[in-house]
Amino acid sequence: MPVRNEATGHGEEYFVVLPDHEAAFAVAPSLRAPRVVAHASGRPWLVGRWGESSLRVAETGPTRLAVLGCCPVTAEELRYEAERLGDLADLDRLARRLPGTFHLLAAHGGRLRAQGNAAGLRRVFHAMVGDITVLSDRADLLGGLAGAALDERQIAARLLWPAPHPLPETPLWRGVSGVPADCCVTVAADSRTTRVSRWWYPPEPTIALAEGAPRLREALATAVRVRAGAGGALSCDLSGGLDSTSICFLAGRDARVLASTWPGRDPADDDLAWARRAAAHLPAVEHLVWPAEESPLVYAGLLEIDDRLDEPTIGVMDRARVLCHLPRLAAHGSRLHLTGIGGDHIAWCSEAHYHDLVRRQPGFALRQLRGFRALFTWPTAGMLRALSDGRSYRRWLADSVRTLRAERPSSVQVALGWGMPPRLFDWVTPQAERAAREVILAAAEAAEPLAEGHGQHVDLEQILGCTRILRQWDQMAARVGLPMAHPFLDDRVVEAALAVRPDERVTPWQYKPLLVAAMRGIVPDECLRRRSKAQAAMDAAQGLREHRGDLLALWTDSRLAELGLVDAGRLRALAQRPDTPELQEAILYSTIACEVWLRALESSRTAPAPAAPTH
Repeated sequence: MPVRNEATGHGEEYFVVLPDHEAAFAVAPSLRAPRVVAHASGRPWLVGRWGESSLRVAETGPTRLAVLGCCPVTAEELRYEAERLGDLADLDRLARRLPGTFHLLAAHGGRLRAQGNAAGLRRVFHAMVGDITVLSDRADLLGGLAGAALDERQIAARLLWPAPHPLPETPLWRGVSGVPADCCVTVAADSRTTRVSRWWYPPEPTIALAEGAPRLREALATAVRVRAGAGGALSCDLSGGLDSTSICFLAGRDARVLASTWPGRDPADDDLAWARRAAAHLPAVEHLVWPAEESPLVYAGLLEIDDRLDEPTIGVMDRARVLCHLPRLAAHGSRLHLTGIGGDHIAWCSEAHYHDLVRRQPGFALRQLRGFRALFTWPTAGMLRALSDGRSYRRWLADSVRTLRAERPSSVQVALGWGMPPRLFDWVTPQAERAAREVILAAAEAAEPLAEGHGQHVDLEQILGCTRILRQWDQMAARVGLPMAHPFLDDRVVEAALAVRPDERVTPWQYKPLLVAAMRGIVPDECLRRRSKAQAAMDAAQGLREHRGDLLALWTDSRLAELGLVDAGRLRALAQRPDTPELQEAILYSTIACEVWLRALESSRTAPAPAAPTH
């Protein structure tokens, strides 16, 4: 199923990087992109769509150095870096220093280099287009330029719940390759040969909380200040939770802020009470509270989604909920919307760290584990089995093909192991299962964990899973007119959190101790005392009931069924039973994500073309 080879036409940013080669003149016009930056030779280097303030470029002789995205680096500073650039590998140092979330792009000595951010919000892909290697932040765009077909085996693998590392790194177009978030890609002077190398490593988690909290506070304050630096009003989510409340208080020091609260429909949801408590300490912040009944439910609007994304995302389930207030905030004057998403992923960490700690500090670890056992009602025997599982990640991943149809493993096995083993459900066909097994086994042959220990691997996988959704939500938000940003997921913020000792970040005795310590003196103490967290389970259950007609329509003319990957009859039967207990576990999400994505690919063929290019 090839896709149209034109770039996105809805206003979201994208770019393509071309080598200094005559063949680039044949590729660039097919994009019909509104912006072009040239090599010293006059041939196109960067082609795409981006805002006036998003790109900083330094040119010195044949060298080109660019930062695209949110970063406070000035043109003068970038020029200084370009002038002293001896080798493309020297950019590792620059990438590890700059705050913000951005792409770093370079052309030097006839070679190219491109990278995104380590947290995964900005990705890079590459593919052969004719005789040259082309780089981009969009896999679908490269697939279109190369005339590539979809890889049905990879679609089958995306039906897994969840799809474990490194499966999501592989694009769904044949011949298109993804660059891991912690790596950069270089293109040799022959314009064909590529090399992927690692530029980022997670910090060793050795810093005490007392030392790490001020570092996290400064990194997070900088991340917010970078967004406020362009002036104008910012809007922020204010759920009353620690994460969004921290962002609101930090933003309020640097900008005019609109705080946005969606109350939950569940009477037990106490978000609004905590949000009002926080807003009372922010007299200069305009607090906008939207009517709970106007908040779209989970599963709303699935049949209308036409976002052209380069991979399926479970974010489509909440698309309507996430985006519905953005036009209203824009109408109130907001130029950028900040979320607190990511706080759960960095301020807290996985209990799997105790799989490693019990081997180094058995006495301390066992005392903590007794607290977790009481908190989560873990059975002692199950906990001991999980702790004694010494399989490598590669072995664990290969073994997972044996249990694709098994019952969900116990919570303690998931919490203290390498993560949730993937599952397939009864509507997934044997054909799809065979394909998914092949993809897993092929990946397991060379798979390495994201970090040496269980805990840090799980932490990083959860961060990357979060940013995979946010990356697609950001494209959707750009279409409705108000871009989003997520300060907790800037690389410098992530590094500050991951450097803190895990036994002080995750404990059964205190909730998010690192963030509480970091925000002490900025967020009032009464707001830091919150321990509850709204789950929106009622909204999800009600959404299943109210939108079962849409789900029936989704499976009546299923694209996945046409590919032989799902049994549409079983899915229609399940849609007619929205109160089925298993549906409370979100087991439909990956299947719906793939179905909606395939439909949106079809609709993109009739979308308007982008504007003609300007230099």
